[in-house]
Amino acid sequence: MAERLVERWGDGKFRGFSAGSHPKGAVHLMAIRMLEEAGLPTAGLRSKSWDEFAQPSAPAMDFVFTVCDDAAGEVCPIWPGQPMTAHWGVPDPTAACGSELDQLTAFRDAFRMLETRIKLFVSLPFGKLERASLARRTQEIGRMGVITEEGSAA
Repeated sequence: MAERLVERWGDGKFRGFSAGSHPKGAVHLMAIRMLEEAGLPTAGLRSKSWDEFAQPSAPAMDFVFTVCDDAAGEVCPIWPGQPMTAHWGVPDPTAACGSELDQLTAFRDAFRMLETRIKLFVSLPFGKLERASLARRTQEIGRMGVITEEGSAA
């Protein structure tokens, strides 16, 4: 979801790539549903390992954001080019239990959190911030709570 949200809100200034430490082999159908409901393209999406982006032949990245709550405790690969990194913890919607509605709510909440944070990120005045300030701002974005459908802060 973040991959397409970065591309939408980045207005051509950013390319998004999504990957995980333990890819499942297919993009979750509810993630596809969220993207389709938002009018975002789903063609070409695939489940990817973050190891793919740690290779010398990987696309150059300026920023890497880990978003899964579990990823905060994992050892991340060494990213080529030493991009700026920050953790933007989002509860893993695939871990949601309960009814289909409960699972759909978890995906909507994750989508909303990602979208809010990405909008804030792409609106930063990149040309006016030095690296340390930019790093601090991207980390602050990851600590922000976002209001969920139920009206509580996530």
